[in-house]
Amino acid sequence: MEYNFREIEKKWQRKWAEQKTYMVNEDNGRKKFYVLNMFPYPSGAGLHVGHPLGYIASDIYARYKRLQGCNVLNPMGYDAYGLPAEQYAIQTGQHPAVTTDANIKRYREQLDKIGFSFDWSREIRTCDPQYYKWTQWAFMKMFDSYYCNDSHKARPISELTEAFAAHGTEGLNAACSEEMSFTADEWNAMDEKQRQQVLMNYRIAYLGETMVNWCPQLGTVLANDEVVDGVSERGGYPVVQKKMRQWCLRVSAYAQRLLDGLDTVDWTDSLKETQRNWIGRSEGTEMTFRVADSDIDFTIFTTRADTIFGVTFMVLAPESELVDKLTTDAQRAAVDEYIAYVKKRTERERISDHRVTGVFSGSYAVNPFTGENIPVWISEYVLAGYGTGAIMAVPAHDSRDYAFARHFNLPIIPLIEGADVSEQSFDAKEGTVMNSPCSGVETLDGFSLNGLTVKEAIAKTKEFVTSHGMGRVKVNFRLRDAIFSRQRYWGEPFPVYYKDGMPYMIPEECLPLELPEVDKFLPTETGEPPLGNATRWAWDTVGKRVVENSLIDNVTVFPLELNTMPGFAGSSAYYLRYMDPRNDSALVSSDADNYWQNVDLYVGGTEHATGHLIYSRFWNKFLFDCGVSCMEEPFKKLVNQGMIQGRSNFVYRIKDTNTFVSLGLKDQHDTTPLHVDVNIVSGDVLDVKAFKAWRPEYNDAEFILEDGKYVCGWAVEKMSKSMYNVVNPDMIVDKYGADTLRLYEMFLGPVEQSKPWDTNGIDGCHRFLKKFWGLFYGSNKTAAAEQDNCPCITNEQASPESLKSVHKLIKKVTQDIENFSYNTSISAFMICVNELQQQKCHNRTLLNTLAVLMAPFAPHIAEELWQTTGGEGSVCDAAWPAWDEKYLVESTVQLGVAFNGKRRFEMQFAADADNKAIESAVLADERSAKYTDGKQIVKVIIVPKRMVNIVIK
Repeated sequence: MEYNFREIEKKWQRKWAEQKTYMVNEDNGRKKFYVLNMFPYPSGAGLHVGHPLGYIASDIYARYKRLQGCNVLNPMGYDAYGLPAEQYAIQTGQHPAVTTDANIKRYREQLDKIGFSFDWSREIRTCDPQYYKWTQWAFMKMFDSYYCNDSHKARPISELTEAFAAHGTEGLNAACSEEMSFTADEWNAMDEKQRQQVLMNYRIAYLGETMVNWCPQLGTVLANDEVVDGVSERGGYPVVQKKMRQWCLRVSAYAQRLLDGLDTVDWTDSLKETQRNWIGRSEGTEMTFRVADSDIDFTIFTTRADTIFGVTFMVLAPESELVDKLTTDAQRAAVDEYIAYVKKRTERERISDHRVTGVFSGSYAVNPFTGENIPVWISEYVLAGYGTGAIMAVPAHDSRDYAFARHFNLPIIPLIEGADVSEQSFDAKEGTVMNSPCSGVETLDGFSLNGLTVKEAIAKTKEFVTSHGMGRVKVNFRLRDAIFSRQRYWGEPFPVYYKDGMPYMIPEECLPLELPEVDKFLPTETGEPPLGNATRWAWDTVGKRVVENSLIDNVTVFPLELNTMPGFAGSSAYYLRYMDPRNDSALVSSDADNYWQNVDLYVGGTEHATGHLIYSRFWNKFLFDCGVSCMEEPFKKLVNQGMIQGRSNFVYRIKDTNTFVSLGLKDQHDTTPLHVDVNIVSGDVLDVKAFKAWRPEYNDAEFILEDGKYVCGWAVEKMSKSMYNVVNPDMIVDKYGADTLRLYEMFLGPVEQSKPWDTNGIDGCHRFLKKFWGLFYGSNKTAAAEQDNCPCITNEQASPESLKSVHKLIKKVTQDIENFSYNTSISAFMICVNELQQQKCHNRTLLNTLAVLMAPFAPHIAEELWQTTGGEGSVCDAAWPAWDEKYLVESTVQLGVAFNGKRRFEMQFAADADNKAIESAVLADERSAKYTDGKQIVKVIIVPKRMVNIVIK
């Protein structure tokens, strides 16, 4: 019987859907296992073969855990909000909801063809009001909460107002935007607006002035990963730095918990280190510097207070409010010009690009220890959001300070005995401190660090600074609060209205606040976000409903927020919603949450190693504080799949002609290489007719062939539409089948590594599946059996060799799946199938076992063959087999025989043969005589299970 993959795959996909094979519910009698893929964005281009890589990897593991008896949750949905759909709407006038829905349908069709075990009854979309209702709800909870540093958790804002009324800020230890101090009487004397302004300083969701990536042409703020080389990734429009009043989330309050939580999860060390660096914890000292000849002072943060004697200049972030105050008239023009330059640079560019730029402010600061005047510079390498936005520069012991000092010819003073003033000394942590370069300068209270180790010097300086009221010891984090506003239409609306300029939340029972209709998706003519085009976007506090803007009276009807939430809003807690997606009264019920708890395996790309994972972990920790999530960390184990790179093909056009020359002849002509669509190339041979029909300019193309065919060149590059190397998985499924696609993507290499796609190699996996099929429907049958399409399966006793082959495979595949070494599993399958064919194995039990082992990788053929062998129910619910070591015991061992270390031949021995028997057999073998005749045998060395070496002279 022929392996008809098209009929088999359609048949089982239909039956699995009809029988709801993958639908799952809580079952307290079974151990749960939650598998999750990172939320996909449904683009209009659909899937290419690189997209399913992670989905296939997680699907294999999900099916494997189900076969082990686990109750597996494996859901799928769509991160459906975003800028691409909105930009398409602007260009075409088509509503983003229409294009998004069409894109989702296209994605679903493609995913279904590949045979994933997703429970589609749990599908969620971030643009569905019944989903974003809970994103709005979570935002409201954050608005009504503050972070208590004493209890290390979020607490209701009402507790804060009660404390203020009773004690003012006395004893308060809460995360805030700026330190405040007031008495209970002062609080009680405040009006409503003043109190709201104070509370905004403490809320976890708050309005704040922040520097953002502003794209005027797109009319919106962009995240760092949406900006490339100073322009927007989408459209290539200029992006500038701009201070705006934005909604923010106080992620920084959770910095220590985010850091500590990394010790509790099963992630790679490299990913954990990336997160640690992003969080950026540093213990140091805040110190105050006075500006010479003025009453202005400012604070800096340093981890090395002991280097105070090596400070030769100060540096301000260009965004610092001090820039305007400290810039002298003589330097004003130069500073303004520099600030204009920096506004065009994103923060990410400033961090990664180590170019040296800066400008002198004209002012000087006073070293609090020596009384010396130190020039104050302005440079982009200092960031406003880290520390205080000002630094004391010690060029002898910091690489960027050193580069800056060298570039602007500023002094460099070494502080470590014997230290070279060079790049080699930047990380000097040990050694003896010398502040002798400052001798002759009268230091404060005769303070000296001479002769101390670096560690002793840091401790002494910290103690001196705090005891003399010059600063305080502080822990700082690089992690910044998340900007949560976007000037876009296609996003979650904020459940916020404005009264007297201050934000208020609509009642919880009125959620969701749905996105209104607008005539156009561009910002308004006055620069307001697209929601400013809505005519029905006001909140009636009495009627508790959205009403016409014309009814706004700022008494009972107020304007609603015009910004929308960013993309990460809907993707930060979606894993919780999958647990209970149809619950109308809660984000997730306690029963569902306590059963599924958190994600056991999370699979996605490394591009989300910082932003998404930080925000998701923060969101979950907040919900944990609120008693919504029962686990503090959302993702137990995380696997980053690599990227499938495209294998590009090239044709070679002879210059100034429309003639194309084949690869082997191109050096005989002056040619230009051009990318060609890989879908009209097979085995690097161009389909000439398809090429001429591909684009109008090639209709009359002529070709210089070699051996009657046109051979293309090739290269491995990023899979991209512009390089015409995007391979549509539908084409592979149509030609070879979904099981072949699944096997091939895993066979390309380890899941975590990037690897090139090469369609030329897919035939091998397809041939293997045919051979696998042949074990069950082989040629060793009678003509009558062949005619009846009967499988060649018998109940004959399995041979020891076949038992060994299968049990070896069980052990290998089990261990490989646990380690995500799927590529070596597939190699093991190929070896086992070859062995069983040679052994003419038709044993029902062993072939039945083989079908189960294959089920996670190639579920369609496995299901068909499971039925063939008489398996009960679906192969999806079979029991994962266990290997028996007794079948893996070797009865013989093969040893190489060498003479003076040179291997000559091999011999087989009983596995329990002793060294004396092995030596006797080797010396008695007639092949040994050729090397030992007439020579003296000095000794015989036997390396167990490997070789025998006979030393002769």
